[in-house]
Amino acid sequence: MDHTELAELLRRAMTGAHTVVLPPTRDGQVSVIDPHRYDDAGTGRRPPALVVHTSGTTGPAKGVALSAQALTASARATEGILGGPGRWYLALPVNHIAGTQVVLRSLQAQTVPFAARGPFTAQSFSADVMALQEAALHIIASSGPPGPLYTALVPTQLTRIMADPVAAELARSFDAILLGGAAISPSLLARAASAGLNIVRTYGMSETCGGCVYDGVPFADVDISIDDTGRVVLAGDVLADGYVDVTGGRLRALPDPEEVAGSGFTTGDDGARRFVTSDLGTITDGVLSVLGRADDVVISGGENISPLAVENTLLAALEAAGVREVLITGVPDAEWGEVLACAIVTDRPGTTDGGPVATARALAEQLTASVPDLPSLHRPVYAVELDALPATGLGKPDRRALRRQLVERLGLAERT
Repeated sequence: MDHTELAELLRRAMTGAHTVVLPPTRDGQVSVIDPHRYDDAGTGRRPPALVVHTSGTTGPAKGVALSAQALTASARATEGILGGPGRWYLALPVNHIAGTQVVLRSLQAQTVPFAARGPFTAQSFSADVMALQEAALHIIASSGPPGPLYTALVPTQLTRIMADPVAAELARSFDAILLGGAAISPSLLARAASAGLNIVRTYGMSETCGGCVYDGVPFADVDISIDDTGRVVLAGDVLADGYVDVTGGRLRALPDPEEVAGSGFTTGDDGARRFVTSDLGTITDGVLSVLGRADDVVISGGENISPLAVENTLLAALEAAGVREVLITGVPDAEWGEVLACAIVTDRPGTTDGGPVATARALAEQLTASVPDLPSLHRPVYAVELDALPATGLGKPDRRALRRQLVERLGLAERT
């Protein structure tokens, strides 16, 4: 759907006229459901303004019910942190909350977002930014300064920008670039900072109307805590009403479970609703550090290993050799239960052949030779070079898909 059509549907949804239901896939159709076709299933919840599906990276996609109040709270908090309303460059798919939030923030700012034209590449980004700069000149000539310019990206997009000197220079046109949706390597942040980009790291999910923690600090009305299992727990005005079932043109609220197994909504003894995430984290002096997803942990020889930590270590050591992206997953192993395997993307595609198992082992040894202090179980046993990492529709690296690819490619037997 065209983002201008979506903007009008969202404008009406924010007044309670209907519920906008975004499709779980980019090529799906946006639908609208009237309030009388909503069943609260005894929860007492009002019809939501928006239903967005989760990314599905850790299981089947679920419908998340977001109220107009929560969406407004999120958009206003972003404006306050960034320094006021502005113009937005829409570079993310609108079937995800990150893309839809760009449309909603533009609505609140009474501006129209400039949508990326075609698949995102460094070259297409450069062309879009130059068009934005030309449009700004027209605005200045007719009505004065156009105001701040913002965008929201995922790390894969920023990686492509930073690999192109022209795109990296044009990215300085933005007053702020929200960056989230996946783990961000320290080296990517360092390169962006050296290029003069104002990167704002965001953390959040569909259940919190998107990002609600910027650079580790929560919005003023958001509470963060760490539960007994090490998971990040979020609460506040941006929290979704819960999950809904979308079937046959009707909406039905799904009551919160009495007990949360893994991630989900829960109500504390104080009556406040909270969302237990799938992410492990720590809080130091009020600043949140996300350590990775709880379900991403690889257990090898009885040791819990964070793929994210290994990725960051390898990328920092291999970036000078042309490695641009690293993704780690666990694959089955008869002796250790699971061992690490990795996929890399280089700025010189095709320089290695990660096909046969012997080659995959040799490449892994070559990559880890530059990090001699890496513990043995933290060293990938297999490595392959890919043209692009497997990703979800939003551009998040998809570890599950990588595992499936590697198990098939390397002829590994899944454990029974």
